[in-house]
Amino acid sequence: MSSATAPVGIFDSGVGGLTVLQALRHRLPRERFIYLGDTARLPYGTKSAESVVRYSTQAASFLVGCGIKYLVVACNTASSVALKDLRERFEPLPVVGVIEPGAQAACESSRSGHIAVIATEGTIRGGAYQNAIAAKLPNAVLATRACSLFVALAEEGWTEGEIVEGTARRYLSDPITEDPQIDTLLLGCTHFPVLRATLHRVVGERVPIVDSAHTTAAVLAADLTARELHASPTQSGSVRFLATDSGERFARVGSLFLGERVAAEEVELVDL
Repeated sequence: MSSATAPVGIFDSGVGGLTVLQALRHRLPRERFIYLGDTARLPYGTKSAESVVRYSTQAASFLVGCGIKYLVVACNTASSVALKDLRERFEPLPVVGVIEPGAQAACESSRSGHIAVIATEGTIRGGAYQNAIAAKLPNAVLATRACSLFVALAEEGWTEGEIVEGTARRYLSDPITEDPQIDTLLLGCTHFPVLRATLHRVVGERVPIVDSAHTTAAVLAADLTARELHASPTQSGSVRFLATDSGERFARVGSLFLGERVAAEEVELVDL
């Protein structure tokens, strides 16, 4: 297998990163992808930084062993905590996370510079989005909120209803009402996009909602071209699904995130 025909590896703590995979497949339909969901140890967002680095390294090592040409860290917590370690450990393999693309999307969306960021506890605590946005938009005013329950709701496939909307209102009422100049809501977790319809109802039409998926796809497409690693026009795209626990559940909930059916028999169980 040549470098150009090798697959792109993607990992997340669970199925949330499938929202990134969906955008990557739309942008790069000829590429081959291997997606690994570490479902046995999710969520990463409530774990210590040391645990997240260890889990991320194990997931990345497995994908590297599959002969990947590029690694996409489709987990905001892992991107905020482990990206530097992964780049150093697996150099010269190119590695991209979702923090920088997400920050770029938020800065491009906001006219006022007042941005609300919701993510997991680990991502907010680490300050990765705060730092990334400040580097791009020094005068930005941020309101941040850890919304860890959103991960559990998304993993259960609960995206609508009274419980979901009530949770969203509880999390978002303060940052949105306290700063009427907020004009962008950044979803700093790849699990959150499946809750987009509910979040829209809560924050209102005046606040656009952005995430890192499409911007990450654009970054990867440009870098593959720059490195001459893009798939040939004749190559057929494909996806290989890996999970560390419960392939049936991965398929059921993952279908919601990916926007198309994933069959349980398509999911390979692996031990990291």
